[in-house]
Amino acid sequence: MRVLVLGGTGSIGAPVVRELVRHGHDVTALVRSDASATRVAGYGARPIAGDISMPQAWLGMLPELDGVIHAAATFDDDEEASDRGLLDGLLPFLTAAERSARFVYTGGCWLYGKYNGAVATENAPFDPLPTFAWCVRHIQRVFDAPGILPNVIHPAMVYEPDGGVFARFLQDSVKRDAVRVVGGESVRWPLVHSEDLAILYRLVLESSSSGETYLGAAIDGLPVGRIARAFARRFGTPPTEPEVISADNVAAELGEWARGFALDQMQSGDKAKTQLGWEPKHLDPVAEIAAIG
Repeated sequence: MRVLVLGGTGSIGAPVVRELVRHGHDVTALVRSDASATRVAGYGARPIAGDISMPQAWLGMLPELDGVIHAAATFDDDEEASDRGLLDGLLPFLTAAERSARFVYTGGCWLYGKYNGAVATENAPFDPLPTFAWCVRHIQRVFDAPGILPNVIHPAMVYEPDGGVFARFLQDSVKRDAVRVVGGESVRWPLVHSEDLAILYRLVLESSSSGETYLGAAIDGLPVGRIARAFARRFGTPPTEPEVISADNVAAELGEWARGFALDQMQSGDKAKTQLGWEPKHLDPVAEIAAIG
């Protein structure tokens, strides 16, 4: 398949590009710098220079597409406007094409709000953080767009042992006297390793029925205290007891979007496992942390 990946050098998009290339797909990725272009070319994909908020500048350079994976995010004040600008240009472009392309849009686990006593599935109602409420509207816009085959993936908290949402734990464990957690040790995060998530994107692209939504959660929920303590043990951070900070503090440091770190969530990826045969391999983050070289 000829596939465009947006966000192809990010924590979600880069593994997706590599996974698609490994399985023989012809991948084009949007980039904003020479360094990103070099990275994308190194993955075996074709880089195209451009900004997601100004698609008219690069749409004409695209080949005929069989699919689009949108995994770009700025986590900045302009995120809603950038995403709206992308959809304003890209959806009509895809609608006008001779063939219907699959469009895989990325939502997020934080659109579902906090744990309410039941493990969330795709049927749970949205209860987004205010800073991400716009994403719910954009998801509906994608589903309503004519001439495309829409799907949505809501990734859980995306990690690698030394990166993704674990990057702050790693940084604290080597630079601070204690590893910080937001909201308390008992806050649970649904988790997915970036490589397992990339496989899910490929499966949705290749095999999903149009209009389906999937939660990309390999682990329903792991208390952040266990994650923080695993990093403290691995790097000998004294004391091993985490430092609890408030959602207000992390929002002041990183922005309002970071209040999501305090959300206590439990989510299930069973639908993707049953319908698409998704089989996540990374199911013991604590052991992976202990093995960091």
